[in-house]
Amino acid sequence: MPNASLWTLSNAQIAVEAVAITAFAVSGLLEAARKRLDAVGVCVVAGLAAFGGGTLRDILLDRRPFFWVAHAAWVWALLALAIAAMLFLRARHLDPTERAMQWPDALGLGLFTASGAQIALDAALPPIVAVLMGMVTAVFGGVLRDIVCNEIPSAFRDHRPYAVCSFAGGWVLVLAHALAAPEWLALTAAAATAALLRALALYTGYTLPAWQPAGRTRG
Repeated sequence: MPNASLWTLSNAQIAVEAVAITAFAVSGLLEAARKRLDAVGVCVVAGLAAFGGGTLRDILLDRRPFFWVAHAAWVWALLALAIAAMLFLRARHLDPTERAMQWPDALGLGLFTASGAQIALDAALPPIVAVLMGMVTAVFGGVLRDIVCNEIPSAFRDHRPYAVCSFAGGWVLVLAHALAAPEWLALTAAAATAALLRALALYTGYTLPAWQPAGRTRG
């Protein structure tokens, strides 16, 4: 098992993870509210969105304790956010839309891409593995959120770049490290790349080419 000191996060990484957790928690809250889930359902979906990808990353990297266990205050913050959001939405009689959920999701995608890839690089893993760990961290929280809400994960169905944006952001982080850029700058550049690419895809409606089955041959 890796030495515990290997997993000590810098202040920049802690800040990135905290904002990413908040962004994905908000996306989970909005999706749970859109599905009319009860209070327990809202908290569960928000937790899966916020912590799911990072937990899978920690399992793959054999990282203990899990990041949300090491920083238990984030769990309390998420519960407080969920309760406050439910009260606010009920008081304002707001009806969240799927599009409203996509913007905090894009922000969380970028931030978790940078954080996950940085943690893998800190463990001296190869660049391609670091990029994939960034993708796992960024994508799988949203996948779990959608599955629990009885949806085909948006990362797999809407054809707009999602994991591809994370993949690009991860390589920006690797390049920044190769150029000996300061860690805060590398994290910012990677997060901004992935988030802005996803936001641009949402804004323009750009979609990746869809797979088309071959036409049947007439007899």
